[in-house]
Amino acid sequence: MIPMATPRIDLTAAAMLLGLAAVWGGSFVFAEIALRELGPMTITLHRVGWAAPLLFVLVRLKRLALPRGWRIWGSYLVMGALNNAIPFTLIFWGQTALEGGLASILNATTAVFGAVVAGLLLRDEPLLPRKLIGAALGVLGVAVVVGADALGTLSLRNLAQLAVLAAALSYALASVWARVRLGDQPPLVNAFGMIAGSTVLMIPAAFWSDGLPDLALAPVTWAALAGLSLLSTVLAYLLYFAILRRAGAANLTLVTLLIPPFAIFLGWLVLGEALPASAWIGFAVIALGLLVTDGRAARALAARYFLHTVTKE
Repeated sequence: MIPMATPRIDLTAAAMLLGLAAVWGGSFVFAEIALRELGPMTITLHRVGWAAPLLFVLVRLKRLALPRGWRIWGSYLVMGALNNAIPFTLIFWGQTALEGGLASILNATTAVFGAVVAGLLLRDEPLLPRKLIGAALGVLGVAVVVGADALGTLSLRNLAQLAVLAAALSYALASVWARVRLGDQPPLVNAFGMIAGSTVLMIPAAFWSDGLPDLALAPVTWAALAGLSLLSTVLAYLLYFAILRRAGAANLTLVTLLIPPFAIFLGWLVLGEALPASAWIGFAVIALGLLVTDGRAARALAARYFLHTVTKE
């Protein structure tokens, strides 16, 4: 038997990882532009509604079979709610009172939430001490981002921050749901299934919230919606699965650390936004929490220390 190569980040994978971070970071800028004319639920409907037929075409081009039966499509409906409809809408609503860069920093807690939720709900994902430490650092980082003064008050900005954190929790629950209910389906089929499910959910939700979609939008709004759907959703999924095959799931989590810098830079470049120093400090603490949760950095340092000690002896 030929041994399988260990997934690693080569130059191509690194370029794709940066590309994924850029299109996901850009989603926060696209959303801020679209929010000038549209409500959060309508923006979510545009994002998933445009992506669904394109993903269907890709599934057919790859000759992948679509699953049959109400059980699997019911699972896609739940996945569409947890991974798309709920978090997209919460983040977009949060951005009505927050800068996109700040929203991206709070959203970076997804990986920390994911480790804790998986540890609580999955038997093969024990809640190790490093995950608890990482979660504690994540909470500390959020406190730094939000600010001590805000913890004792209730304002629209605080509610917006809580909405983005709730979106991160929803993403974490989605990852567990996918492992339990959708692990035997091809990734691209899963992407289409959950986007189709979220579209079904968002049509009545957006119509109830905002009425019939207004098509008389400014060109920049249409461009932002196209960016959200075509770049930050369809292209993002293609990059995601390509990186997953090439570099592995563990290396793919690095994108969580790369999204906020891209979102902050693009927000400054396109919208002239700037974040206070506390936001950067909070992001650094959250990033440290992610590294501790992941565990590879600590293992690498321990191995280097052991090698150094043995060499000296």
